[in-house]
Amino acid sequence: MYKIVHKKNLNPTVTQMEIEAPLVANKAKPGQFIILRVDEDGERIPLTVAGTNPKEGTVKIIFQIVGGTTALLNGKNEGESIQDFVGPLGVATHLEGKKKVCIVGGGVGCAIAMPVAQAFHAQGVNVTSIIGFRNKDLVILEDEFKECSDSFVLMTDDGSYGREGNVTVPLKEMLEAGEKFDEIITIGPLIMMKFVVATAKPFGVPCTVSMNPIMIDGTGMCGGCRLTLNRDGQKITKFACVDGPDFNGYEVDFDEAMSRGRMYMDFEKHAYEKACNLLKNA
Repeated sequence: MYKIVHKKNLNPTVTQMEIEAPLVANKAKPGQFIILRVDEDGERIPLTVAGTNPKEGTVKIIFQIVGGTTALLNGKNEGESIQDFVGPLGVATHLEGKKKVCIVGGGVGCAIAMPVAQAFHAQGVNVTSIIGFRNKDLVILEDEFKECSDSFVLMTDDGSYGREGNVTVPLKEMLEAGEKFDEIITIGPLIMMKFVVATAKPFGVPCTVSMNPIMIDGTGMCGGCRLTLNRDGQKITKFACVDGPDFNGYEVDFDEAMSRGRMYMDFEKHAYEKACNLLKNA
C-alpha cells in the first residue's frame, strides 16, 4: 500500500497528490511515468511523474478527473493509501546537448511539461515556456513555470487571463521573429500537439511530443499503447510505454492516435458516473 501524504486541488478538475513511494522517488526522472491501482479491484492507469522528493521518499502526481478511476483516486484523502504504485516506467526525456529550448504545455499536460522545464533550467539551459488553458479558472502551475523560465507566456482561449488565443500564436510569433530553439517540447491534448508540430515544421526546429495513449501493462506486452510513426516513407509501430512517451513530433500519426483515444469515451463516461455515485453513497 502507498500512503497519500499530501493532496491539493489545483483547479475544479485537477488534483495534485504526493505519494509515499521511496524506491520510485529515488529512480524517477523527468518524462517518466508510473502505473497505479486505487484498490485491489481497480484498473491500471498511467500517470506521469510530476516531481520527486528523494529525501522524503515521495512522488508527485497530477491528474484530471475524467473517468471512473480518477474520480475514485480523487476521493482518497491524506493519510489514506492506494493499492499499487509501479515505476518509474518509460524513457526519460533527453536533456543533453541543449542550450535553448521552448516548452509548450496545454491544460493538465502542463503537469508533465513542468518537471522537464525545471530539469532544463537546473542545467543552465535557456527555457522559454508557453502554457495554455481554456480559461482563467483552469490555470495551474503558473508560479512554478515562471520560476524555471527565462521567458514565459500564458494563454487562455477566451482571454480571461494572460493573452487570448492558443499556444501556437506566440510560438509562431517567436519563430517568425527569428528565435532559434534547439528543440521544442510540447505536451498536452493531441490536437494541440498536432498544431504545435505544424507550426514548427516550416522553421525546421526539432519538435518532441509526449504521447499518452491507452495503456494497460506498461511493459510493451499488451500492445494497447501502440502508435504509428511515418519514418522515411515507411509506417512503423512503436509502443508509448517502452519506446516513449517522447517521440519525434514530425513522425507521429496524430489522426490515428486521436481516433484510438476516442474508443473508450462512452465507457469512461459511464465509469465516471458510477464512481461518483459510489462516492456519494460512501
